[in-house]
Amino acid sequence: MKVLGIETSCDETGVAVYDTDLGLRAHALYSQIALHAQYGGVVPELASRDHVRKLLPLVRQTLAESGMTVDEIDGVAYTAGPGLVGALLVGAGVARSLAWALDVPAVAVHHMEGHLLAPLIEDDPQGRPQPPFVALLVSGGHTQLVAVDAIGRYRLLGETLDDAAGEAFDKTAKLMGLPYPGGPQLAALAEQGRPGTYRFPRPMTNRPGLDFSFSGLKTQVLLAWRDSEQSDEARADIARGFEDAVVDTLAIKCERALDEAGCETLVVAGGVGANKRLRAKLADMAQRRGGRVCFPRPAFCTDNGAMIAFAGALRLLAGQHEDAAVRVTPRWDMATLPEVGGQV
Repeated sequence: MKVLGIETSCDETGVAVYDTDLGLRAHALYSQIALHAQYGGVVPELASRDHVRKLLPLVRQTLAESGMTVDEIDGVAYTAGPGLVGALLVGAGVARSLAWALDVPAVAVHHMEGHLLAPLIEDDPQGRPQPPFVALLVSGGHTQLVAVDAIGRYRLLGETLDDAAGEAFDKTAKLMGLPYPGGPQLAALAEQGRPGTYRFPRPMTNRPGLDFSFSGLKTQVLLAWRDSEQSDEARADIARGFEDAVVDTLAIKCERALDEAGCETLVVAGGVGANKRLRAKLADMAQRRGGRVCFPRPAFCTDNGAMIAFAGALRLLAGQHEDAAVRVTPRWDMATLPEVGGQV
Protein backbone atom coordinates (compact mmCIF):
# COMPACT_ATOMS: atom_id res chain seq x y z
CA MET A 1 0.00 0.00 0.00
CA LYS A 2 1.30 3.46 -0.96
CA VAL A 3 0.19 6.14 1.49
CA LEU A 4 0.50 9.91 1.16
CA GLY A 5 1.03 11.55 4.55
CA ILE A 6 0.26 15.19 5.35
CA GLU A 7 1.34 17.02 8.53
CA THR A 8 0.14 20.59 9.27
CA SER A 9 -0.42 20.63 13.03
CA CYS A 10 1.60 23.76 13.81
CA ASP A 11 4.37 25.62 11.99
CA GLU A 12 5.85 22.98 9.68
CA THR A 13 4.32 21.64 6.48
CA GLY A 14 5.31 18.01 5.96
CA VAL A 15 4.47 15.59 3.14
CA ALA A 16 5.70 12.04 2.56
CA VAL A 17 4.96 8.86 0.64
CA TYR A 18 5.30 5.58 2.52
CA ASP A 19 5.13 2.24 0.73
CA THR A 20 4.35 -0.72 2.99
CA ASP A 21 6.45 -2.96 0.73
CA LEU A 22 9.40 -0.65 -0.02
CA GLY A 23 9.43 1.72 2.93
CA LEU A 24 9.73 5.49 2.78
CA ARG A 25 9.72 6.62 -0.86
CA ALA A 26 10.09 10.40 -0.41
CA HIS A 27 9.48 13.17 2.07
CA ALA A 28 9.62 16.97 2.08
CA LEU A 29 9.35 19.57 4.82
CA TYR A 30 8.85 23.32 4.86
CA SER A 31 9.52 25.19 8.12
CA GLN A 32 7.89 28.49 9.04
CA ILE A 33 10.61 29.53 11.48
CA ALA A 34 11.58 32.61 9.48
CA LEU A 35 7.93 33.67 9.26
CA HIS A 36 7.32 33.56 13.02
CA ALA A 37 10.77 34.65 14.23
CA GLN A 38 9.90 38.35 14.22
CA TYR A 39 7.02 37.64 16.63
CA GLY A 40 9.02 35.42 18.98
CA GLY A 41 6.56 32.52 18.60
CA VAL A 42 3.99 30.91 16.34
CA VAL A 43 1.13 33.13 15.12
CA PRO A 44 -1.73 30.67 14.37
CA GLU A 45 -3.40 32.67 11.58
CA LEU A 46 -0.11 33.19 9.76
CA ALA A 47 0.70 29.50 10.19
CA SER A 48 -2.60 28.47 8.58
CA ARG A 49 -2.13 30.80 5.63
CA ASP A 50 1.40 29.54 5.02
CA HIS A 51 0.19 25.93 5.02
CA VAL A 52 -2.33 26.90 2.33
CA ARG A 53 0.46 28.43 0.28
CA LYS A 54 2.94 25.55 0.63
CA LEU A 55 0.99 22.30 0.94
CA LEU A 56 0.01 21.55 -2.66
CA PRO A 57 3.47 22.43 -4.09
CA LEU A 58 5.00 20.08 -1.49
CA VAL A 59 2.59 17.30 -2.48
CA ARG A 60 3.63 17.68 -6.11
CA GLN A 61 7.32 17.79 -5.16
CA THR A 62 7.10 14.68 -2.96
CA LEU A 63 5.23 12.66 -5.57
CA ALA A 64 7.81 13.63 -8.19
CA GLU A 65 10.69 12.61 -5.90
CA SER A 66 8.99 9.28 -5.16
CA GLY A 67 8.74 8.53 -8.89
CA MET A 68 4.98 8.12 -8.58
CA THR A 69 1.92 9.80 -9.99
CA VAL A 70 -1.02 10.81 -7.84
CA ASP A 71 -3.10 7.98 -9.36
CA GLU A 72 -0.77 5.42 -7.74
CA ILE A 73 -1.68 6.54 -4.21
CA ASP A 74 -3.69 3.89 -2.32
CA GLY A 75 -4.57 5.98 0.70
CA VAL A 76 -4.12 9.37 2.37
CA ALA A 77 -3.18 10.00 6.01
CA TYR A 78 -3.35 13.40 7.69
CA THR A 79 -2.78 14.88 11.12
CA ALA A 80 -6.17 15.56 12.70
CA GLY A 81 -4.88 16.65 16.12
CA PRO A 82 -3.67 17.72 18.55
CA GLY A 83 -2.60 21.08 17.15
CA LEU A 84 -3.74 24.50 15.96
CA VAL A 85 -7.27 24.17 14.63
CA GLY A 86 -6.74 26.35 11.55
CA ALA A 87 -3.51 24.62 10.59
CA LEU A 88 -5.08 21.19 11.10
CA LEU A 89 -8.03 22.10 8.89
CA VAL A 90 -5.72 22.98 5.99
CA GLY A 91 -4.15 19.53 5.97
CA ALA A 92 -7.43 17.73 6.63
CA GLY A 93 -9.20 19.62 3.85
CA VAL A 94 -6.52 18.84 1.27
CA ALA A 95 -6.26 15.20 2.38
CA ARG A 96 -9.99 14.57 2.31
CA SER A 97 -10.30 16.27 -1.10
CA LEU A 98 -7.50 14.15 -2.56
CA ALA A 99 -8.96 10.96 -1.14
CA TRP A 100 -12.40 11.77 -2.52
CA ALA A 101 -11.04 12.66 -5.97
CA LEU A 102 -8.91 9.50 -6.13
CA ASP A 103 -11.61 7.30 -4.55
CA VAL A 104 -9.17 5.98 -1.92
CA PRO A 105 -9.54 5.79 1.87
CA ALA A 106 -8.32 8.54 4.18
CA VAL A 107 -7.35 8.16 7.83
CA ALA A 108 -6.97 10.73 10.59
CA VAL A 109 -3.69 10.36 12.50
CA HIS A 110 -2.98 11.46 16.06
CA HIS A 111 0.05 13.75 15.94
CA MET A 112 1.68 12.24 19.04
CA GLU A 113 1.11 8.69 17.83
CA GLY A 114 2.96 9.75 14.70
CA HIS A 115 5.90 10.87 16.83
CA LEU A 116 5.73 7.72 18.95
CA LEU A 117 5.93 5.51 15.86
CA ALA A 118 8.59 7.59 14.03
CA PRO A 119 11.53 5.47 15.32
CA LEU A 120 9.86 2.40 13.80
CA ILE A 121 10.29 3.84 10.29
CA GLU A 122 14.04 3.32 10.47
CA ASP A 123 15.94 0.28 9.20
CA ASP A 124 17.26 -1.22 12.43
CA PRO A 125 19.67 -4.18 12.34
CA GLN A 126 17.88 -5.56 15.41
CA GLY A 127 14.52 -5.18 13.71
CA ARG A 128 11.68 -2.86 14.59
CA PRO A 129 10.91 -2.80 18.30
CA GLN A 130 7.67 -4.64 19.00
CA PRO A 131 5.33 -3.89 21.90
CA PRO A 132 5.42 -3.90 24.79
CA PHE A 133 7.84 -0.99 25.21
CA VAL A 134 8.05 2.40 26.91
CA ALA A 135 7.96 5.58 24.84
CA LEU A 136 9.35 8.95 25.89
CA LEU A 137 7.56 11.69 23.93
CA VAL A 138 9.58 14.83 24.48
CA SER A 139 8.97 17.99 22.47
CA GLY A 140 8.02 21.64 22.71
CA GLY A 141 4.44 20.81 23.57
CA HIS A 142 4.64 17.42 25.27
CA THR A 143 6.74 15.53 27.78
CA GLN A 144 5.15 12.15 28.45
CA LEU A 145 6.11 8.61 29.36
CA VAL A 146 3.78 6.11 27.73
CA ALA A 147 3.52 2.35 28.12
CA VAL A 148 2.88 0.89 24.67
CA ASP A 149 1.10 -2.42 25.23
CA ALA A 150 0.18 -2.63 21.53
CA ILE A 151 0.05 -0.19 18.64
CA GLY A 152 -2.99 1.90 19.48
CA ARG A 153 -3.14 0.72 23.10
CA TYR A 154 -1.35 3.27 25.25
CA ARG A 155 -1.14 3.92 29.00
CA LEU A 156 0.09 7.26 30.28
CA LEU A 157 2.71 6.65 32.98
CA GLY A 158 3.72 10.24 33.62
CA GLU A 159 3.70 13.70 32.08
CA THR A 160 4.82 17.24 32.75
CA LEU A 161 2.80 19.24 35.25
CA ASP A 162 3.80 22.56 33.65
CA ASP A 163 6.31 23.33 30.88
CA ALA A 164 7.26 20.61 28.43
CA ALA A 165 11.01 19.99 28.14
CA GLY A 166 11.25 21.63 24.72
CA GLU A 167 9.22 24.58 25.95
CA ALA A 168 11.59 24.95 28.90
CA PHE A 169 14.53 24.97 26.46
CA ASP A 170 12.90 27.72 24.39
CA LYS A 171 11.87 29.86 27.37
CA THR A 172 15.25 29.51 29.06
CA ALA A 173 16.98 30.55 25.85
CA LYS A 174 14.74 33.61 25.64
CA LEU A 175 15.56 34.54 29.25
CA MET A 176 19.25 34.66 28.28
CA GLY A 177 18.67 36.72 25.15
CA LEU A 178 18.90 34.01 22.49
CA PRO A 179 16.70 34.56 19.42
CA TYR A 180 13.70 32.40 18.42
CA PRO A 181 13.61 29.44 18.25
CA GLY A 182 15.95 29.31 21.21
CA GLY A 183 15.94 25.62 22.14
CA PRO A 184 18.31 24.36 19.42
CA GLN A 185 20.59 27.40 19.94
CA LEU A 186 20.69 26.75 23.69
CA ALA A 187 21.70 23.13 23.06
CA ALA A 188 24.42 24.23 20.67
CA LEU A 189 25.67 26.78 23.21
CA ALA A 190 25.77 24.12 25.91
CA GLU A 191 28.43 22.30 23.88
CA GLN A 192 30.78 25.19 24.71
CA GLY A 193 29.89 25.28 28.41
CA ARG A 194 31.98 23.85 31.23
CA PRO A 195 30.25 20.93 32.97
CA GLY A 196 29.61 21.41 36.67
CA THR A 197 30.15 25.18 36.72
CA TYR A 198 26.43 25.56 37.37
CA ARG A 199 24.52 22.67 38.89
CA PHE A 200 20.76 22.99 38.89
CA PRO A 201 18.22 20.71 40.63
CA ARG A 202 16.86 17.62 38.88
CA PRO A 203 13.15 18.40 39.41
CA MET A 204 10.90 15.79 41.07
CA THR A 205 13.57 13.08 41.02
CA ASN A 206 13.82 13.01 44.82
CA ARG A 207 10.28 11.67 45.15
CA PRO A 208 8.45 8.64 43.72
CA GLY A 209 6.47 8.92 40.50
CA LEU A 210 6.95 9.55 36.81
CA ASP A 211 5.62 13.10 36.39
CA PHE A 212 7.86 15.99 35.36
CA SER A 213 8.10 19.68 36.22
CA PHE A 214 10.45 22.14 34.51
CA SER A 215 9.08 25.56 35.48
CA GLY A 216 11.11 25.71 38.72
CA LEU A 217 14.28 24.79 36.85
CA LYS A 218 13.62 27.65 34.46
CA THR A 219 13.36 30.02 37.44
CA GLN A 220 16.66 28.74 38.86
CA VAL A 221 18.34 29.46 35.55
CA LEU A 222 16.87 32.98 35.47
CA LEU A 223 18.26 33.70 38.95
CA ALA A 224 21.67 32.31 38.01
CA TRP A 225 21.75 34.43 34.84
CA ARG A 226 20.79 37.60 36.74
CA ASP A 227 23.52 36.97 39.32
CA SER A 228 26.20 36.22 36.72
CA GLU A 229 28.36 38.69 34.81
CA GLN A 230 26.13 37.86 31.80
CA SER A 231 29.11 37.20 29.58
CA ASP A 232 29.24 34.76 26.68
CA GLU A 233 31.15 32.34 28.90
CA ALA A 234 28.53 32.54 31.65
CA ARG A 235 25.75 32.05 29.10
CA ALA A 236 27.43 28.88 27.80
CA ASP A 237 28.10 27.53 31.30
CA ILE A 238 24.50 28.14 32.39
CA ALA A 239 23.22 26.54 29.19
CA ARG A 240 25.33 23.46 29.93
CA GLY A 241 24.08 23.30 33.51
CA PHE A 242 20.47 23.60 32.35
CA GLU A 243 20.84 20.96 29.64
CA ASP A 244 22.53 18.54 32.04
CA ALA A 245 19.65 18.99 34.51
CA VAL A 246 16.98 18.29 31.88
CA VAL A 247 18.84 15.31 30.42
CA ASP A 248 19.51 13.75 33.83
CA THR A 249 15.87 14.24 34.85
CA LEU A 250 14.56 12.60 31.68
CA ALA A 251 16.99 9.68 32.02
CA ILE A 252 16.09 9.06 35.68
CA LYS A 253 12.37 9.02 34.89
CA CYS A 254 12.87 6.79 31.83
CA GLU A 255 14.69 4.21 33.94
CA ARG A 256 11.90 4.28 36.50
CA ALA A 257 9.33 3.86 33.74
CA LEU A 258 11.12 0.81 32.36
CA ASP A 259 11.13 -0.70 35.86
CA GLU A 260 7.43 0.02 36.31
CA ALA A 261 6.47 -1.35 32.90
CA GLY A 262 8.68 -4.40 33.32
CA CYS A 263 10.39 -4.12 29.95
CA GLU A 264 13.80 -3.12 28.60
CA THR A 265 12.96 -1.36 25.33
CA LEU A 266 12.71 2.43 25.24
CA VAL A 267 11.53 4.42 22.22
CA VAL A 268 12.31 8.15 22.17
CA ALA A 269 10.52 10.63 19.90
CA GLY A 270 9.82 14.34 19.58
CA GLY A 271 11.99 17.39 18.91
CA VAL A 272 14.08 17.11 22.08
CA GLY A 273 14.85 13.53 21.04
CA ALA A 274 17.39 15.03 18.62
CA ASN A 275 19.47 16.34 21.55
CA LYS A 276 22.90 14.67 21.38
CA ARG A 277 23.48 14.62 25.12
CA LEU A 278 20.08 13.05 25.77
CA ARG A 279 20.73 10.37 23.15
CA ALA A 280 24.09 9.51 24.67
CA LYS A 281 22.72 9.41 28.22
CA LEU A 282 19.80 7.14 27.32
CA ALA A 283 22.01 4.88 25.20
CA ASP A 284 24.39 4.43 28.15
CA MET A 285 21.47 3.70 30.46
CA ALA A 286 20.00 1.09 28.09
CA GLN A 287 23.40 -0.58 27.61
CA ARG A 288 23.97 -0.75 31.36
CA ARG A 289 20.60 -2.47 31.79
CA GLY A 290 21.15 -4.83 28.87
CA GLY A 291 18.22 -3.23 27.08
CA ARG A 292 17.64 -1.21 23.96
CA VAL A 293 16.80 2.39 23.07
CA CYS A 294 15.46 3.42 19.65
CA PHE A 295 15.53 6.92 18.14
CA PRO A 296 14.32 8.32 14.83
CA ARG A 297 16.85 10.13 12.69
CA PRO A 298 17.12 13.80 13.82
CA ALA A 299 15.08 14.99 10.80
CA PHE A 300 12.16 12.85 12.00
CA CYS A 301 12.28 14.10 15.60
CA THR A 302 10.55 17.34 14.68
CA ASP A 303 7.16 17.42 12.93
CA ASN A 304 7.25 15.66 9.56
CA GLY A 305 5.07 13.94 7.00
CA ALA A 306 6.90 10.61 7.14
CA MET A 307 5.64 9.76 10.61
CA ILE A 308 2.07 10.56 9.56
CA ALA A 309 2.33 8.46 6.40
CA PHE A 310 3.75 5.54 8.40
CA ALA A 311 1.20 5.71 11.24
CA GLY A 312 -1.59 6.14 8.70
CA ALA A 313 -0.40 3.14 6.70
CA LEU A 314 -0.62 0.91 9.79
CA ARG A 315 -4.20 2.00 10.42
CA LEU A 316 -5.26 1.75 6.78
CA LEU A 317 -3.84 -1.79 6.62
CA ALA A 318 -5.95 -2.59 9.68
CA GLY A 319 -9.04 -1.43 7.79
CA GLN A 320 -9.48 1.85 9.64
CA HIS A 321 -10.52 4.96 7.72
CA GLU A 322 -12.72 8.05 7.98
CA ASP A 323 -15.97 9.04 6.34
CA ALA A 324 -16.15 11.95 3.89
CA ALA A 325 -16.49 14.69 6.52
CA VAL A 326 -13.58 17.02 7.25
CA ARG A 327 -12.98 16.86 11.01
CA VAL A 328 -10.08 17.78 13.26
CA THR A 329 -9.55 17.33 17.00
CA PRO A 330 -7.31 20.09 18.42
CA ARG A 331 -7.37 18.36 21.83
CA TRP A 332 -7.19 14.59 21.54
CA ASP A 333 -6.39 12.00 24.22
CA MET A 334 -4.17 9.30 22.71
CA ALA A 335 -5.70 6.73 25.08
CA THR A 336 -8.96 6.94 23.11
CA LEU A 337 -7.38 5.57 19.90
CA PRO A 338 -8.46 2.14 18.63
CA GLU A 339 -5.91 -0.65 18.74
CA VAL A 340 -4.07 -1.80 15.62
CA GLY A 341 -3.67 -5.58 15.55
CA GLY A 342 -0.67 -7.57 14.35
CA GLN A 343 3.06 -6.91 14.14
CA VAL A 344 4.51 -3.60 12.97
